[in-house]
Amino acid sequence: MNVEATDGRKFLGWLSLGSDLLASLEQICESQKIKLGEVRAIGAVGHARLAHYDQIGQKYKYIDLRKPLNILSLMGNISLQNGKPYIHAHLILGDDQGQVIGGHLAPGTSVFVCEYVIQEYLTAEPLVGQKDQATGLYFWPGKQF
Repeated sequence: MNVEATDGRKFLGWLSLGSDLLASLEQICESQKIKLGEVRAIGAVGHARLAHYDQIGQKYKYIDLRKPLNILSLMGNISLQNGKPYIHAHLILGDDQGQVIGGHLAPGTSVFVCEYVIQEYLTAEPLVGQKDQATGLYFWPGKQF
């Protein structure tokens, strides 16, 4: 089963210095009652916290990067978890030497400057993540291809 969605509202803005990147984006979604959508962003962070999923152990491992980095790309989706907007985003960061690192955006990433775009999607029913037993991860409901 595929889920059909239409474009809803689009929000453009920037986040304040020192704010938590993930928490701030989720707060925007909650204040605007966004239940489904996607998020993109560029900018820079003062420090970052990324996560990588251990496929064998089926748990996240965290990496703390305690230095200024550019947000080369942030992209993710928005759905509901426990009745609140939940953002699953991947973040690619670059340092002053051109080195790149990426992973899942985790709480604890401090904004230096960030411009974001949030696109809301509208569906007949909100999508709620469902746990996939094989991977231990949560996915949108629908047909697996």
